[in-house]
Amino acid sequence: MTQTATIDDFINKIESLYSRWGTHNYDEKISQIEHAVQCADHARRDNADDELIVATLLHDIGHLLELENQAGKVNLAKNDAHESTGASFLAQHFTSAVTAPIALHVEAKRFLCTTEATYFDTLSPASVRSLEIQGGKMSDSEVERFSRHPARERAVALRRWDELGKDLEPSGLTFADFREHIRRCITH
Repeated sequence: MTQTATIDDFINKIESLYSRWGTHNYDEKISQIEHAVQCADHARRDNADDELIVATLLHDIGHLLELENQAGKVNLAKNDAHESTGASFLAQHFTSAVTAPIALHVEAKRFLCTTEATYFDTLSPASVRSLEIQGGKMSDSEVERFSRHPARERAVALRRWDELGKDLEPSGLTFADFREHIRRCITH
């Protein structure tokens, strides 16, 4: 199998997950696929680099992997650790420029809720529910540790686009609109 075939196979695998499970709303009023493309579009409009656009597009792929593994049945009362599941899955073909912001986007939410007085008020009801399951606000030591992480700024940017990407009005975008961004980021 050629490297191109392997890359195409991986892109097809990602797209297949979104085809099967992307219409699922998980715990939001918006589908997973619509949320993904809206978030990525915010990143693209803010002139993010390809890696951060792709990270923003794929940041919740761990939810889709959970849906796949559980035949569509999920327990919203339990933390599925979707950020680490997704980052681990994507690390097969993406560098840390893509995977680190994904791995940290839940911590970024916790960080922003702790350090910015008004950030919590911007959260959707589902994000408020998941915040508690994911550990709530950070302790002082967690804030200090997160503040030192080299991918902190990229994770915070992703997290801000994450909350913006919940417009109930369809964007008209599709996953295919971001395929070239994905292709440019895949490493092997």
